[in-house]
Amino acid sequence: MSLAAAYSRLARTVSGEVRRNEPMAKHTSFRIGGPADVYVVCETTADVAETLTVLTEEHIPYTALGKGSNLLVSDEGYRGAVVVLGKQFKKHLRDGNRLEAGAACILAYVVQDALAQSLGGMEFAVGIPGTVGGALAMNAGSREQWIGAVTESVTLFVPGDGLIRLRGDEIRWAYRTSGLRERGVILESVLHLSPAAPARIRAEMEASLSRRRQTQPIGVASAGSVFVNPEGDSAGRLIESAGLKGMRLGGACVSNVHANFIVNDGGATAADVLGLVGKIQMTVKDTYGIDLKPEIRFLGELG
Repeated sequence: MSLAAAYSRLARTVSGEVRRNEPMAKHTSFRIGGPADVYVVCETTADVAETLTVLTEEHIPYTALGKGSNLLVSDEGYRGAVVVLGKQFKKHLRDGNRLEAGAACILAYVVQDALAQSLGGMEFAVGIPGTVGGALAMNAGSREQWIGAVTESVTLFVPGDGLIRLRGDEIRWAYRTSGLRERGVILESVLHLSPAAPARIRAEMEASLSRRRQTQPIGVASAGSVFVNPEGDSAGRLIESAGLKGMRLGGACVSNVHANFIVNDGGATAADVLGLVGKIQMTVKDTYGIDLKPEIRFLGELG
């Protein structure tokens, strides 16, 4: 593995920014994380192809990153490359009842664009942070609705194979997962929506957003829901009933608004968050015999 060689090659050939030792706390909603060895902004598909080729040839591990809204990065950082999509992948446009959206599009912008175009089907996503690519990777949504249900196709870049397009019915959509991240780097998608009255769309969006504001911590540093809801139950209910709401470790705290959120109250480290995650899992297991599985991703050596 040659980081110096990879950095040198990418700095010469990629049109976007290439940085060494980039602090990941700047790129995650948790505001936590040490430096990534290499941070690459891919402005075009050609940049993606070149970046993945170089990283593969130099044996550098890598991960694709959107807005970092469900990610906990180690305090020591990530010994590898973080790949971020740039300008080409931030575009979205309408084609009849379809919205073609790049993976780097902010999900909230796509939701608002669907409303402006009188297209229904994205109301469930109002208030969900992050990018379209991140939403596709984790099949973001609510208990009743999710992005996989309105996805017509997804285009990936797969090292060795290049660009591939998957139909929505070829993707393994499941609760909080799609399997797309393991198959390649998500570049764009086509969302199939339905004509609807703007007043109805707006009313559903406002109702959904109101529920989120009442039940989730808004405007604080967090990574969203920490644990996947076990079948037939709610992770938040289990954590709260186990007496863990408000529990603190260093600068990390179990939210008093929703117990399935851990917030960075200021100066929290990844070790603080990971300690709380372990405490919650152990207590819920001892109390209810249920193993809570993390919904957030972990990057780097976290003990």
